[in-house]
Amino acid sequence: AWWSENWLWIFGGIALGLAMLAGWQYWQRHKISVAEAAASGYREVIQALASDDRPAAIAAADKLRLEHPDTPYTDQAALALARVAVDRREYDEAARLLQGVADTSIDVELRNIATGRLARVLIEQGKPDEALALLDASQAGEFAALYHDIRGDALNAKGESAAARDEYELALAGETDMNGLDRAFIELKRDALSSGDPSGDAAQ
Repeated sequence: AWWSENWLWIFGGIALGLAMLAGWQYWQRHKISVAEAAASGYREVIQALASDDRPAAIAAADKLRLEHPDTPYTDQAALALARVAVDRREYDEAARLLQGVADTSIDVELRNIATGRLARVLIEQGKPDEALALLDASQAGEFAALYHDIRGDALNAKGESAAARDEYELALAGETDMNGLDRAFIELKRDALSSGDPSGDAAQ
C-alpha cells in the first residue's frame, strides 16, 4: 500500500535529481568550452604581437572582447596591447586601453595592475596629479608597495622630493618579496633624492 501511494514521488525525485546532475554537468562543460575559446583568442593576440603584426593583434583582441567580454583573457589582451602602445610612445592609446581594464575588469588583481600602469603612463604624459589621484595605497592590498613606488615617481616628477622620498620609504617598508618590485632600484631612487641627484625621476 505504501509503495502504491509513493512510487510516483520516488521516481519523480530520482528523475529530478538526474536532471539536475545532467544540467550541472552541461554547465561545467559549457564553462570549460568558453574558457578554452577565450584562451585560444588570447593566444592569437599574443602570437600576432610576437610576429609584430599589430593590426592582427588588435583584430583578435576586438573579437575576443566581443565574444568573451567577461573573461580575464580579454583584459589580459588589452594589457598586452597597452604595453606595445607604451613601447611605441603612443600614450593616449595606452591610457585608453588601461583605463578600460581599470574600470571594467571583474578581476581585482587585473584592475590594480591596470591602474598602476595607467598611473605610470599619466606621469609620462606630464600628468602627475592625475596619477596621484588614481593611487590609493591604503586600498591596494598586496599592491600597496607598487602604488607607493609609483606615487613616489609622480611626486618626484612634480619636484616634491621630500614627499617622493617618503613614498619610496613606504614602498620599501615591511615588504619581503615587494610583489615583484625591484627593491634595489627603489632604494636608488630614494637615495638619489637624498643626495639631491635629479636622476631618480619617474621616467627611469
